[in-house]
Amino acid sequence: MKGKKEIYWRRLDNYAKLFPLASTKKYSSVFRFSVILKEDINEYILKEAVKMALKKFKHFKVKLKKGLFWYYFETNYKDIKIEEENDYPCKYIDLPINNDYLFKITYFKNKINIDMFHALTDGNNAMHFLKEITYNYIEIKYYSNKQNDHTVERKIKYSDEDGYLKNYNKKLKPNAHEKKAYVLSGKKLPLDIRRVTHEIFEVDEIRKVAKKENATVTQFLLANLIYAISEVGLKKSKSKRDIKICVPVNLRNYFLSNTAANFFSYINVNVKKEECINYEDVLEKVKKEFKDKLTEEEMQKTITKFMKIGNNVFLRILPLFIKKVIVQNVYREIRKYNTTTLSNIGRIGIISKYREYIDGFLFLLAPESIEKIKCTACSYENKLIFTIVSVLENKEVEKEFIKLLERKGIHAKIEGNGV
Repeated sequence: MKGKKEIYWRRLDNYAKLFPLASTKKYSSVFRFSVILKEDINEYILKEAVKMALKKFKHFKVKLKKGLFWYYFETNYKDIKIEEENDYPCKYIDLPINNDYLFKITYFKNKINIDMFHALTDGNNAMHFLKEITYNYIEIKYYSNKQNDHTVERKIKYSDEDGYLKNYNKKLKPNAHEKKAYVLSGKKLPLDIRRVTHEIFEVDEIRKVAKKENATVTQFLLANLIYAISEVGLKKSKSKRDIKICVPVNLRNYFLSNTAANFFSYINVNVKKEECINYEDVLEKVKKEFKDKLTEEEMQKTITKFMKIGNNVFLRILPLFIKKVIVQNVYREIRKYNTTTLSNIGRIGIISKYREYIDGFLFLLAPESIEKIKCTACSYENKLIFTIVSVLENKEVEKEFIKLLERKGIHAKIEGNGV
């Protein structure tokens, strides 16, 4: 029939299947990337830049549809909404209000934000999407060019493949279930208020001290975070539970995949109360956990776990509304296995042509009732930004973390959202 729109659809990857089932207004499964430019944002140009980006990232121009047993993606022909930022970051995305898109684009002064629902993709692809929008924006504003720049970085082709299914090893058994973790306590901020604290460091200072301690930057940040939590919380409490930090891992570093969907895993770094007597012991435990758990075999074990959940015969035959109740209850328990999360996206590389227009990047995760703080890090040029998003009234962890680094000669500039 002439003029009929072609409908594209695809299944959710084996990890993404769980996000629409588990997510609620209190547990959003939303993360945010922001780019900070050197001049205020022009809304009209931003709209054009996003439209251009979606022509390349067609996998993101979708809406979530309910099937009898699972959700699936279908082409979204509505216009994407662009709004000035007027709420806290990483909040639950009300899909109908957002024209059914699984990501939300906002701006504030010289900052562009993407709040991304994890069912759509992971941090790696979300960052590529934000970079594409940024390149388009700069091209239109400063070069009057609405054609994509044909460089190697901008010609990445994405596939529909399920990276988990492709790299599934049926012979491997997943690791045993984790035990409950130490949970931060304290009075929560009222309503849905979230405090954002950006601790800005010089990359050179961080690397110098990390190298001296024979640690990677991520290990160094993680060890100081764990020690800060032990100093302000665990050591003062009667709890005998371990501090457990979830560290997301980009599986593309271990297996070949150019999927536009999720393809990440995680390791849980566990440190016992008696191992928190001094910082040196914590750091050595972190290094050991990384050495033991950051292997291809361990990553495949977590892939096996995701596949077993997605392919569970009992779960597969249940109607969607029953699945949702079961998965939300299971996730409520699973979240008790982590004290917090630390996700380090690492160095963000930008094509040299565009660097003079960009001041920096931010990365945020949504806290919730159990993981009351969520921690992230990203670096651009010589600036590393360590961000803590919190629902707690007290700032003890943030202050202790800064204090620990300042004792080592690493100085911080503090910015936040004023909460």
